[in-house]
Amino acid sequence: MNDWPEGWSDDNRRGNRYGQGSAGEQPESARSMPHVQRRPAPQRPPAPPRQRPIPQQPGGYDNGGRQYDSGYNTGQVYGGGNAGGPGNGHGGGPGDGGHTQGRPAPDWRRRIKIGALTLVVVVLGVSIGTYFWADSKLKREVDLSKVIERPEGGDGTNYLIVGSDSREGMTAEDKKKLHTGSAEGKRTDSMMILHDGSNGPTLISLPRDSDVEIPSFKGSDSGKLYPGRGRFTKLNAAYAMDGPELLVRTVEFNTGLRIDHYCEIGFGGFAKIVDAIGGVELDIPKAFKDKKSGADFQAGKQTLNGEQSLAFVRTRYAFAQADLARTKNQQKFLAALASQTATPSTILNPFKLYPTMGAGLDTLVVDKDMSLWSLSQMFFAMKDVTGGDGKSMNMPMSGFRNGNVVWDKAKVKQLVEQLKNDEKVTVTEN
Repeated sequence: MNDWPEGWSDDNRRGNRYGQGSAGEQPESARSMPHVQRRPAPQRPPAPPRQRPIPQQPGGYDNGGRQYDSGYNTGQVYGGGNAGGPGNGHGGGPGDGGHTQGRPAPDWRRRIKIGALTLVVVVLGVSIGTYFWADSKLKREVDLSKVIERPEGGDGTNYLIVGSDSREGMTAEDKKKLHTGSAEGKRTDSMMILHDGSNGPTLISLPRDSDVEIPSFKGSDSGKLYPGRGRFTKLNAAYAMDGPELLVRTVEFNTGLRIDHYCEIGFGGFAKIVDAIGGVELDIPKAFKDKKSGADFQAGKQTLNGEQSLAFVRTRYAFAQADLARTKNQQKFLAALASQTATPSTILNPFKLYPTMGAGLDTLVVDKDMSLWSLSQMFFAMKDVTGGDGKSMNMPMSGFRNGNVVWDKAKVKQLVEQLKNDEKVTVTEN
């Protein structure tokens, strides 16, 4: 029995159902269904129009006409199927005229200015901090105001540079390793005058065995006046008698050259500086060996560590000229040390710069008027000695007396006049 209404068949059920694609020639609405009585639909009152809220979009307006900021990223849009953001090659949403709001372009000039200013502030801060740190480590223990009857000054700046055999701060193991012995007190192991002027620096070694007169002087501690007795002795004896002040007084008295600054470094500090910069490269022309200093060198280029460097500058018994040959080696080494220290790899590397400065400043003794600027000027003048802009020499000598080196008075006078007038030095040591 067919329960379907009359006129409906299986074909109607299979293929001609409403909404599923009829295969008939006429639309479904045109087919008659006589057994179905159509009744007019009851009349209902019209529904009031519904107000749909407008979604808030960036830079738009709300229902009251007030502008607002939704806080959404400017690349987010509603409708229109535009999933892209600014710069993605897609158009905007409906009604936006094809435009999309994006972030303002970065102001690179302003960023570069801020970055440069920050860098300058950091560099200045580090530089100022380094200055006060280094200045606090300087031992200003020498008072040149205690030196009496001083000669008139001249052009340029004269430094008296002294290497002492001070063992201050050294352990028993350090003394054994560096072959310094355990003698008490301090003695001068090397002395040099460095003149820094407009015609380039001049480095003059003063042999420790120089035969000089000890003049009248005022005691550095007692303030007592000691009259001169016309006694000649070795130059390093003046330091042993009353320290740096008497040494300066003796040098000025025997040369007529005013000393502006005093700088002294001990054994331990010297070796630490060399180790801090990673050693000093030196070309040794001839092999030599010395048991007292611990020196044992082959000829040729080599890098000396702190222990080897100290042995090199202290050796004198291995040479026929003894102390004169040693002063030449000291000049050569100190100039190489200054040249290799003042390099970008050391100055711009805080892991090398601070240990190097710390090692030197810990044992450096200077006069009360020595500033860090004066110290740096001395350092770079030393560097220029081997850079072709300076000259190194021994004090001119005329012979020996009782085993001591006698200076050539005429040449010394001419040399001092050239230094005072800041002229090019033409005097020779022989």
